[in-house]
Amino acid sequence: ERKDHTLQGTALVHEAYLRLVGPEGNVGWDSRGHFFSAAAEAMRRILIDQARRKNTLKAGGEHQRVDLPHFDQILAGQNWDLLSLNDALEALEIHDTRAASLVKLRFFTGLSITEAAKVLEVSVTTANADWTYAKSWLRAKVLGAS
Repeated sequence: ERKDHTLQGTALVHEAYLRLVGPEGNVGWDSRGHFFSAAAEAMRRILIDQARRKNTLKAGGEHQRVDLPHFDQILAGQNWDLLSLNDALEALEIHDTRAASLVKLRFFTGLSITEAAKVLEVSVTTANADWTYAKSWLRAKVLGAS
């Protein structure tokens, strides 16, 4: 996550859990893959909602917090805009659903390639190919290359 990200991992998991099980708490999952896909989608939505809230004028709008000792590193590094990434991910989902699902599982739930391949019921080789393709595709979309 970015250094200025204020949503803690435990808070994200807690919120995702509450969204997944709802007030009744008796949700049945068809499979491990079904659970992880739902968890990835819930976490993505929470992070996107948080990013949208932070972009409001009340929350500082386009102002960015900059710690002066790390100013040179910020200029040198590339910061991914979560909203741009989400827009690109939604476009990828239309173009290649499996690759988009893989990105969600890796990016939002932190699964390894092997774990994500099991969830998606594809080989690790296929997952690696999809991951390479999806990263390039998203980078091009976010940076405005296509």
